Amino acid sequence: MTLPVQAPTVRPARPDDVPAVVAMVHELAEYERAPDQCHLTAEQLSAALFGPAPALYGHVAVDDADRPLGFALWFLNFSTWAGVHGVYLEDLYVRPEARGTGAGRQLLATLAAICVERGYQRLEWWMIRWNPAARFYASIGATVMDEWVPYRLAGPALTELAAQLGRPTAGSSSPAGAAPAHPTA
Repeated sequence: MTLPVQAPTVRPARPDDVPAVVAMVHELAEYERAPDQCHLTAEQLSAALFGPAPALYGHVAVDDADRPLGFALWFLNFSTWAGVHGVYLEDLYVRPEARGTGAGRQLLATLAAICVERGYQRLEWWMIRWNPAARFYASIGATVMDEWVPYRLAGPALTELAAQLGRPTAGSSSPAGAAPAHPTA
C-alpha cells in the first residue's frame, strides 16, 4: 500500500469496513506481542457495531480511495463524579505505512469533537507501557493517570465469582422455573 496522496479523512465505520478493521485489530495484537490472545472475528465485530443495540462505535481513517488506514473503536463510559458520559477508546491503530500522515491525530480529534458536541468531559484510553505513541499522546495534551491501578477479572476467576450468586453461568441450563439472570433474558 502506498501512502495517501492527501491527508486521511475520518468517517464512521460502515459494514463493508469490518474485514479491514478486524485485520487491523489482529495487526495491533501482533504489535502488542499478543497475537494468540486476539480472537476477534468479522461476525463478532459486525454484531457489536451494527447489531440491534450497538454499544460499540467505530471510526476509520481512510485514504483518498476510501481504503481504511486506521481505526478507533470506542464506547461510552460514565463518570459518577462529573455526572456525565465520556468516551472510552478501546483501540486506536494506524497501519505502519500510514503513520505520520495525521491519521491518528484525526481519529483522536474526531472523538474529541464527539465529546465536545455531546457535553462529555473525558476521552480516556489505556496504552501499553512501552508504546512509543506516549510521546504523541503527550504532545496533544493527554496526561498519564498513574495514580489509578488497573484490575481485571476474567476466565475462571470471573466464572467462580459469578457462581457465588447461585445462578447458572453461560452455557449451563437453568433449573426448571428458575428466574433468568437478567430481567430481559
